Amino acid sequence: MLLSLVLVAGAVAGGLALHRSSADKAGGAGVTSAKTGAPEVDETARAAGVNKVLVRRAQAVSQNNAAEFLRDVDPANKLLVARQKLLFQNLQQFGFQSLRYDQLREQFDERLVEKYGPSTYLVGVAMTYQIKGIDPQPVRTMLGYTFTQKANGEWLLVSDSDMDRLLPRGSHQEAWDLGEILVKRVPRVLIVVERDQDKLADGLAAKALSAVQAVSKSWPGGWTGSGVVIALDDKIVRGADYTLPKNAEDALAMATWVYRTLPGEKTALGERADSYVVINPRNRAKVDARTLAHEFTHVATAPYGAYAPRWLVEGAATYVEFLPMDGAKDLALDKYRKEVETRYLAKAKALPADGVFFKNSAVSYPMSWLAVDYVFTKYGGTELGTLYQEMAALGATQAERNRIMIEHLGITEAGLFLELKKAAAKR
Repeated sequence: MLLSLVLVAGAVAGGLALHRSSADKAGGAGVTSAKTGAPEVDETARAAGVNKVLVRRAQAVSQNNAAEFLRDVDPANKLLVARQKLLFQNLQQFGFQSLRYDQLREQFDERLVEKYGPSTYLVGVAMTYQIKGIDPQPVRTMLGYTFTQKANGEWLLVSDSDMDRLLPRGSHQEAWDLGEILVKRVPRVLIVVERDQDKLADGLAAKALSAVQAVSKSWPGGWTGSGVVIALDDKIVRGADYTLPKNAEDALAMATWVYRTLPGEKTALGERADSYVVINPRNRAKVDARTLAHEFTHVATAPYGAYAPRWLVEGAATYVEFLPMDGAKDLALDKYRKEVETRYLAKAKALPADGVFFKNSAVSYPMSWLAVDYVFTKYGGTELGTLYQEMAALGATQAERNRIMIEHLGITEAGLFLELKKAAAKR
């Protein structure tokens, strides 16, 4: 089968409400009142004190000053110091154009007060960053920090993991949080691998360059963005979870969302800005330039929105994946088209539905490719591109999808399925 099975992770909003306090008086570092049982505190003074720590840490990254980054880390916690030192070394490799940390909402936990003392402050922190040459705009990820106040009134970071179980799925646990890494840059591509995996980084970079060029050339209207490829041994990175049986066995890679606003901050799912590709460590050897072209198509279309039907999302990515590509053998698409019509379309009753798409992926992917191939051939690339953009932005309901389909193609999704049937009958 020609189809590369590549799943796309969806973000799930986690257990935190991320809205700021209305009494924000500390340069973006305001907090809400603690839960019942917390000691009385001067919230404004606390917010200002912790904000100084966060500002100092962000400046330390931009100035490559490890001592300043570690200055406010509890020196008695050797494991925390070692983790934060490694974090600093990892962050230095990415080349941030901008970086800042902002306090979000406090989470009170009596057990932590008992462990660290009455001044304990557990708070969600948004890391807003822009990797130079990669992110088209600043994006956000979520952290959870625990602080306590020293005798001199300054604040000390005593833990960076107490809030991990509460953080929104898919918007934390970044590549720089996961051990010793190596970052390799080539034009429009950033590769992240384990520290000693130079050969793997070089191989992925070559494939990614070919894939970037293919998407830039083939996607309607072109694509001028960049791609991040993360190939670590960890099975859970960002929104990719390769501990799940289906993902572990079948998935090659996932395009994981990167957020302009975090899940729960303004909307339940968050607002997309971009996507980073995370490769399944089990299937790393199977990833080729076509796989990455599929994923980079998801990257190119991520800013459009989250509401396009799955058949259009995966069909478009597979369509680009199968096109002629430098360094990759051309595929026998006429033969494949006939095979899809005979094996899958003949038995199908409709286009693959969102809710069951991945349950029957062996059928869903070929059928989706066939539908997009038909739209591109009959209506043209420009119409396909504009259809995708409007579906992704506005297609949250079936009524809206029907309206958009009729506006662009003159038929609904059901009508498109019937046209596929008629076209197959004429061959």
